[in-house]
Amino acid sequence: MSDDGETLDFSDPMQRPRFAGIATFFRLPWQEDFEVSPPDIGVIGVPYDGGVTNRPGARHGPREVRSQSTLIRRINQATGASPFEAKRIADLGDVIIAKPYELTGAHSEIQRFYERVVAAGIRPLSCGGDHSVALPILRAVARERPVALIQIDAHADTGDNYMGSRFHHGAPFKVATDEGLLDPKRSVQIGIRGSLYDRDMWKFSHDAGMKVAYIEEVEEKGWRKVMAEALAFAGPGPVYVSVDIDSLDPAFAPGTGTPEAGGLTMRELMGMIRMLKGQEIVGADLVEVSPPFDVGGLTAMNGANAMFELLCVMAE
Repeated sequence: MSDDGETLDFSDPMQRPRFAGIATFFRLPWQEDFEVSPPDIGVIGVPYDGGVTNRPGARHGPREVRSQSTLIRRINQATGASPFEAKRIADLGDVIIAKPYELTGAHSEIQRFYERVVAAGIRPLSCGGDHSVALPILRAVARERPVALIQIDAHADTGDNYMGSRFHHGAPFKVATDEGLLDPKRSVQIGIRGSLYDRDMWKFSHDAGMKVAYIEEVEEKGWRKVMAEALAFAGPGPVYVSVDIDSLDPAFAPGTGTPEAGGLTMRELMGMIRMLKGQEIVGADLVEVSPPFDVGGLTAMNGANAMFELLCVMAE
C-alpha cells in the first residue's frame, strides 16, 4: 500500500520501485525471442566500440543507459505522448557479437541481427556503441530503398580511410551514401563543430548534396528554425534518425569518445527531437555514450532521455 492508501500493481514494472528489479530499457519487457510475437518497436543495445578513433568505452553504453532509463516514467509531460500505450514496445536485448576484435566481421553480425528485426516488421531504436554501428543498421533498415538521414552530431562522420579502414566511427554516412543506403539530397547534419584535420574534412557532405548546419548556424538562427529547415529539406518519405551524444556540450555529456566544446544544451536536443513528430521514422539510434568517462551518470541519463524523446515521436 502507498501512503495515500492506493494499491500498487507490482506485476506492472512501471509501478515497482525504480531502484529494484533487473534493468531493461524503460522497464520494458525483455523479449530476445522477438520473432515469435514481434512488437511494433524494438529497443536494442549494440555494445560495440571497435570503430573508435580516440577514447573507448561506448561498448558499455547500452548497459548504463538501460540503468538510467529506469528513471523515466510513462508520459512525456511536454508533448503528452505516451509511447508505451500507443505501441507495443519491448527491449530486444543486445546484439551479441562473436567477433568483436574484427571490425568488418562484427559489422556483419550486427547487420544480420537487424535483418531479422526488419524481417519481423519491427522498427528499431538502438543504443550504441560507437557511431560505426549505424552503418550495419542502415544496411538492414535501408536495404529496399535509400532513406533520408536526420543526424544530430558534433561531427559529420563522412570521412574516409583512416589508418587503414573506411569503417570507423568517423565515416559511416559516407560509406552508407556510397552503398546507396542514404539519399544525400534529403539528408541533414545538425550541430557540426570542432577543430579539423584539414579544411576539406567534411567536403563529401557538401559535394554529395547534404545540408550541413554547423553549430554557428544553430546559434544564429535558433534551433527551431534550423530544425524546421532540416525537415523541409528532408521532405516526405522514410527517414533514419541518428543522435550522437557528443552533439551535446561536454557540460551535459562528458562521457563520450570525442567531446567537442560549444555544443547543444539538453533542452535544445529534446526540442529538436520533438519536432520530428509526424516523420516516417524507419529507425533511430543514440550512440557514443562512454560510461568510463562519465560523471555521475550524467551522460547516460541524458542519453536515456534522448532515447525516450525518440521513442515518443516513433510511437505517434
